[in-house]
Amino acid sequence: MTVPFIPFDAGEKLLDWLALCAAFDAGHRLPKAQIDDIFLYRDPDTLLNRAAWIDGMGLAVKSASVFPGNPGRGKPMVNGAVTLFDDRTGELEALVDFHLVTKWKTAGDSLCAARKLARPDSRNVLIVGAGTVGRSLAQAYGAGFADARFTVWNRTRETAAKMAGDFPGMAVADDLETAVRAADIVTCATMSTSPLIQGDWLQPGQHVDLIGAYRPDMREADDTALTRARIFVDSYNTTLGHIGELKIPLEQGVISRDDVVADYYAPDAFARQSDEEITLFKNGGGAHLDLMTSRYILDAWRAAQ
Repeated sequence: MTVPFIPFDAGEKLLDWLALCAAFDAGHRLPKAQIDDIFLYRDPDTLLNRAAWIDGMGLAVKSASVFPGNPGRGKPMVNGAVTLFDDRTGELEALVDFHLVTKWKTAGDSLCAARKLARPDSRNVLIVGAGTVGRSLAQAYGAGFADARFTVWNRTRETAAKMAGDFPGMAVADDLETAVRAADIVTCATMSTSPLIQGDWLQPGQHVDLIGAYRPDMREADDTALTRARIFVDSYNTTLGHIGELKIPLEQGVISRDDVVADYYAPDAFARQSDEEITLFKNGGGAHLDLMTSRYILDAWRAAQ
């Protein structure tokens, strides 16, 4: 049997954001994933391997090479692929484009949470950060909230204006505080190491979606935001002890482990309780979600053949 390679453009044409959310829900009804990460370094270059195994779904290894000098050579800084293996035999089933899996996993993770935690009547969506992920979030939230109106804020206004030009009807915010106060959903995808979202700005009924922080020294929301909100994560194992967004306030006693209400493996608890409460979701994006996304992509690819 020929092992397929699923490239970005051909693969993306087959995908649907709401179907991916359903695939996440189904994946979390299976036994809990085993996950592990391996980093290899040759300064300034990095090879990251993220592996996951879900009994009943299969195995995946997502490999990413990060070569900071590549843009100067006219090449992408990040390259990679996901290798997907059969759960029963361990045989290689597919190679999937790294960027395709990452895009859909990251934005789909946030959309899946928002559909459970945001008010169903949410309309005003603020995207903080006008990078690649910010653009993916506009696509994902647009699919999940059909009547959504989008605003984008970015440190460099010109970058935000360029993004807004690619999404008809999207507005550009000049003042972050004003934009946060007016939003129903705040989705934040930046490289900030210090909090941008201030808890004093948050309004009853809002949903806050934090994506950008991935290192122990990174945060996008301050302590007040955490103490005012009910906190949720995609996985306890990949967020609490690894990402500064929660690791720092947990270590400093600002919040306790009990303040983190649920992850996706507790579906009954992963829900909004009232229209007035503020919900906050930390998107950690573990390897198990890469596996679920890759399996969804392969299933869609096979169905189209």
